[in-house]
Amino acid sequence: MRPTDTRRDPAGRVTTVEIFFDVVFVFTVTQLTHVFEEDLTWAGLGRVVLVLGVLWYPYTGYAWLTNQLPPRGPTQKLPLFAGMAGFLLTSVAIPAAFTGSGRLFALGFFVLTVVHLVMFGRSQARAAAMRLAPYNLGAALLIVVAAFVTGPAAYALWVVAAGVQAFLPYLTPGLSWIRVAGTYEVAADHLVERHGLLVIVALGESVVAIGAGVDIQHLTFGTTGAIVMALALPAALWWTYFTDTHTAAATLDAMDPRGRTHLAARTYVLPHYLLLLGIIATATGIHGTVAHPGAPAGTATALALSGGVALFLTGTGAARLGLRLGLLPGRAIGAIAVLATVPLGARIAAGVQLAAVIVLLTAMLLAGPGHPASRTSTS
Repeated sequence: MRPTDTRRDPAGRVTTVEIFFDVVFVFTVTQLTHVFEEDLTWAGLGRVVLVLGVLWYPYTGYAWLTNQLPPRGPTQKLPLFAGMAGFLLTSVAIPAAFTGSGRLFALGFFVLTVVHLVMFGRSQARAAAMRLAPYNLGAALLIVVAAFVTGPAAYALWVVAAGVQAFLPYLTPGLSWIRVAGTYEVAADHLVERHGLLVIVALGESVVAIGAGVDIQHLTFGTTGAIVMALALPAALWWTYFTDTHTAAATLDAMDPRGRTHLAARTYVLPHYLLLLGIIATATGIHGTVAHPGAPAGTATALALSGGVALFLTGTGAARLGLRLGLLPGRAIGAIAVLATVPLGARIAAGVQLAAVIVLLTAMLLAGPGHPASRTSTS
């Protein structure tokens, strides 16, 4: 039986304004997909990894903020719109974030950082907010400085900013939020549902982008088939992710407050960063496949498709490890098998690779445990 938990559940179900917030944030995913398509190289991937790394940590901060301070009234909702504006500015600036629009990105990033800290300071987790401030503001200032330099110096400042947010708190636990983690009581159902909805929106946006990019004046049978498969692949990723959400909520809810906070951090920060990165790479590969399904896609596009799916599966595995649920052998085998399809797309036909990836994922899902939960959180 689950132990009695007398804590106050501050969040409950995800509110509509939070879903709106996620829609704005997912524009980041769309922009990064376009950036990767324009520069399908290791350098291009590095820029995608860096930009998403810098922006993902603030997004998780807002998810945890609304978990503690539900946006049900105007005093909570209006600041969230200011935070959305900050994310929108950064997203608009992404294509030239390291060159021409770096200052616009820095402005948006500073706005979303300050709004988050001010709102967090009004919650019951004030102690954690005070210990977050030096790290988050430090990262924001580094991004501002990077906007005024070019070349390797700008990239170096971005790398340091990402590290200040994501890794420095763990290297200085006595000074960071880690020391007062017990003061933050995670509402498990809300956090699981919030991240599940983000995954849905990100997968849905990738489908919308695929449909918008189809040349309907030159449709062929092969293109039509590729469009259908382009929907089947995100559907398989959806199935994979939501098979675990019910167990995730139950596992978190059964923990004591401090343990729940640490477990949630291990599950919903780095693993979900890998998930989103996988969605970006997968969408890039799908776009290339739909454009020319009957021709070889080339190594870069084929690797983006298979690598993105494998990265998504790795993220789900990392989330299970974060929850101490153990790895599912089928997913590890599936990730390896998907990577083995790269030669199909690179040398034979992009559509053949896409079909092979879908078949492998379907086999993995049918052989694996459970089915997607009817809700993103516990029923």
